[in-house]
Amino acid sequence: MERNRELGFRMAKKSHSSTHSRSHQTIVPSRSNTSAEFSIKEQRTEDWEGDSPNFPSVIGTCPDMCPAKERAQRERLGDLSVFERLNGNPRRTSPSLAVRKFCRTISAMHMQASDIRPLEVLQDTLTYLFNLLDSSKYPFEVVHDFVFDRTRAIRQDLSMQNIINDQAIHMYEEMVKFHIISLHKLPRFSSNPSISSLHFLNMEQLMKSLVSLYNLYDINRMSNSINKNEAEFYSFYVLLHLGSNSQSMGESLSLWFRRLASTIVKSKEMCFARAVLRFFRMGNYKSFFSTVAAEASNLQFFLIEPFINEVRALAISSINYSGYKLQPYPLAHLSELLMMKESEAESFCNACGLETITDEAGRNFLTTKQTGFQLPKGGFQKYSFSGRLRSSYESYHSI
Repeated sequence: MERNRELGFRMAKKSHSSTHSRSHQTIVPSRSNTSAEFSIKEQRTEDWEGDSPNFPSVIGTCPDMCPAKERAQRERLGDLSVFERLNGNPRRTSPSLAVRKFCRTISAMHMQASDIRPLEVLQDTLTYLFNLLDSSKYPFEVVHDFVFDRTRAIRQDLSMQNIINDQAIHMYEEMVKFHIISLHKLPRFSSNPSISSLHFLNMEQLMKSLVSLYNLYDINRMSNSINKNEAEFYSFYVLLHLGSNSQSMGESLSLWFRRLASTIVKSKEMCFARAVLRFFRMGNYKSFFSTVAAEASNLQFFLIEPFINEVRALAISSINYSGYKLQPYPLAHLSELLMMKESEAESFCNACGLETITDEAGRNFLTTKQTGFQLPKGGFQKYSFSGRLRSSYESYHSI
């Protein structure tokens, strides 16, 4: 156990007219995420981020993805993304290209219905944005930066109009999905500080989007309606507690579980998430890998993926220190245990400061009782996870 601590592993309602309704209920999650600390005990009105959460109810009438007034102003200022420029001109755009930007300082007192997009336009805008994610013309981080900002503006428009219905729930689910996929697709290690900032901000907005989505689920349940995706999306919050840097902030998970519907707590998605978290904290790497390989959905796997190498390092550390010096550990067995290619297993061992040997028959082994084990200072490179049976999760629309 002391060895684990040295390694850094801390195991131990529908609305009126089926469209609009009000809600300012406080949502319960309040622990930090795995890469930075965020207190997420907030109201749904957090998505407003304007001058006051007590904004008047309004129904938007803007027919375009970007209000005409904002579009004209941004043309004058040359404030157009590469995705919004007409024929590449930084001062020309069109209704089919421009998308409303997020504005933190927007004033509810001066908002007009013509400046706010109704639900149907917001849905079309979201579809347009997500279609950009499969583009190969620009690096993913460039596309992500644009979609990231414009989806915040969509959430803002939804909140300003107090839209709470099945369509709004679906849109929030899609935006949560976008942030989770971004965790997987953004470059994991980069010397570019802007990439690190993107990771931080993406995680922050993932948590905020989940807060609002859980609020919508709660309001929807008042009309005895349970969304078919609730169990999986609630499981994401549990998986966000993975990580050796996760620290309690306010309410514990046990208290959070008490407020969930029993059908959610007993669902296979939630049972999976709780099992993975338990195996991670116990250091039960064999059960961790086998459970993830057998049961994780693509989105669940993306949340778990950043911690797989951490568990692998725990596994080879345990094998190294508990093995017999005269009986090297076969890399073929180790690769099966770690669910990676044998060549990658050898590379992984070397990255942790451990040497491997090859016998006369060409078989590779990890010699045990080595004293040079250490986690690589620059982090691990990206390794495959051969236990995954799904192979089509690179595309946004394939999930």
